Amino acid sequence: MAWFGLIWALVICGKLVWLQVLEHDSYLNKARIQQFEDVELRAARGTFFDRRDERLVVSLSADSLTINPRKIPNPEVAAQLLALVLHMDEGALLAKIHEAQGRNRGFLPIKKKLTSQESEQLRAFDLEWMEFEQKSDRVYLNGAMGSNLIGSVDHAEKGNAGLELLLQRDLEGKPGRMRELRDSTGRRIDSVMQEKPRPGMDIALTIDERLQFIADERIKRAVEEHRARSGTITAMDPVTGEILAMSNYPTFDPQSPVSSAADLRNQLNRAVAEPFEPGSVMKIFTISAAMAATDMTPQTIINCGGGVMPWFGRIVHDSRGEHFTSLPVEGVLWHSSNVGALNIGRRVGAATLYEYFHDRFGFGMATGLGLPGESSGLLNSVKRWTPGSIGYISFGHEIGVTNLQLARAVSVIANGGLLVQPKVVRWKQRPGGVREVPREAPKVRTLAPETAIEMRRMMEGVILNGTGKSARIPGFTAGGKTGTAQIYDFEAKRYEQSLYNSSFVGFAPLTNPRVVVVVTLIGVRGMAAAVAAPVFKDVTTAALRFQGVPRDLPEVEEPVPSPVSPPNAPAALRASEETVEPEPAVAVDPSVLLGPKVPDFRGATLNAVVKRSLELGVKVELVGSGLARSQDPPAGSVLARGKAVRVFFSSGGQRTSVASAISPGAVASR
Repeated sequence: MAWFGLIWALVICGKLVWLQVLEHDSYLNKARIQQFEDVELRAARGTFFDRRDERLVVSLSADSLTINPRKIPNPEVAAQLLALVLHMDEGALLAKIHEAQGRNRGFLPIKKKLTSQESEQLRAFDLEWMEFEQKSDRVYLNGAMGSNLIGSVDHAEKGNAGLELLLQRDLEGKPGRMRELRDSTGRRIDSVMQEKPRPGMDIALTIDERLQFIADERIKRAVEEHRARSGTITAMDPVTGEILAMSNYPTFDPQSPVSSAADLRNQLNRAVAEPFEPGSVMKIFTISAAMAATDMTPQTIINCGGGVMPWFGRIVHDSRGEHFTSLPVEGVLWHSSNVGALNIGRRVGAATLYEYFHDRFGFGMATGLGLPGESSGLLNSVKRWTPGSIGYISFGHEIGVTNLQLARAVSVIANGGLLVQPKVVRWKQRPGGVREVPREAPKVRTLAPETAIEMRRMMEGVILNGTGKSARIPGFTAGGKTGTAQIYDFEAKRYEQSLYNSSFVGFAPLTNPRVVVVVTLIGVRGMAAAVAAPVFKDVTTAALRFQGVPRDLPEVEEPVPSPVSPPNAPAALRASEETVEPEPAVAVDPSVLLGPKVPDFRGATLNAVVKRSLELGVKVELVGSGLARSQDPPAGSVLARGKAVRVFFSSGGQRTSVASAISPGAVASR
């Protein structure tokens, strides 16, 4: 028995040596794998601001709910409880729980992005089979406004379009790590922070939220009214290159997942990604080249052939009803003579025309803005030109340009002859850090100042005497040019007879332009003077007003319309006008005067809501406490005069007003 006991003890000791010495590291690693879990902590994504530091896009924390079916004592009661709080189908929930229990699963996702009220109600039950995980929810405070420029994120909050994609590395920050200790059932016991997450950078864009709103509404209205395939607007500061607004229609909702090919196409930022034949707006640059590189002057007489000219097997027509035998150079621009532009281009010469178009105005190359999908357009080298190319290119065919390229090229004339690089970022800032202003790209002189000034004067004549009269802006001088080009049908290998690309490009005021606006409507049946020019007028007027540019024409020149839209105008357009100072206007029926645009209070604390409501002069009624979870009316709508925004907070309570939510001293200090 003694020998048996000794041998048994030696076997046990040997086993212990094998477990605790020889295989120690192996079993230690297995234990750590079972007991510890490294969890990545996602960093808060940076916020987008507009040029006035108004928030455009934010990331808010939201709980996600998972359950452990193995710990649920009564599936029927659990399903009933979850369905009641989460407003989900009770039968479907019960079926999921039974299926998970049948497979002995300990993890079942229930709902992502709980509202603050749902999360608080469920947490209050303190049930061991519920687990909550904080996730981030990307919120676009103005809905689809500027979405083709700003972009969107995927389910993991990674940028997948627009500036969200371009600036992904700046916005995403650096994730942190936490080590969690779990018991044998997988329940968390303790946790240790290994590395704190570093939030992403906040980024201020150059766009003006107010102007972007108006541009979006105006291009939408134009596309729908004229049944266009699509429309784009770019508003740009010609001196700095800052993009003040960039609108596309059709557009998309960045909060909704892409579910079809049409949705994917609507994500496209056509202003930078979709080149088109621009038509007569290119006469600006043909005549600029002629003024700079030849002895032509604005008064040089050009043969216009009565509006008809044979050209290498085809007939070139002037599109307007007026057909001139001859015109001065400025008259060719004013009346948009194709034959006149063709003859000017011939005198400039192919090599010189290409140099000015490509090297001096930036056609056929990317603008440097860097947005995803940006196109360089189409401008063939002179070696690939046919004998007739110089004529067609002179009046805007056999060339493909983007809306942004046109804005950049017109800026050369507006700013006195400098080719600037467009930009859309004003500053970047890490939380607690200093604002970083991106380095400004050097400006390149490509046109003599006197040539640019002469072109401005001639472009003013287009609005005063020529095809652009409907773009005239009350109280301001302006210059511009219409462009109407037939659309080439690649299947039929011919130009369509009834559909056009209609554009208007221009700037204001004339002597010191503060904004360049380019409007393009693709696939319309109307001429640019009737289709695109009125859109230019509305957007440019708003841009000048928002920048506080003083008028440079007498107010008595013509009646100034009221800045308040009639009742049948889109609500969003009427709301946007509340953000500007009213100009002297004709009498308006008080019944059509509306209140301000409703801000987005969601996710803010009670104090923050009170502070912002006082700053904006918006009346609010506060219901509950905690974080604002919903509001009535919704953000972006128009607040009727005398009405208040009712803000509901995560913890229910009595309704109060701002006056009762803050101290008398605070009111007095405001």
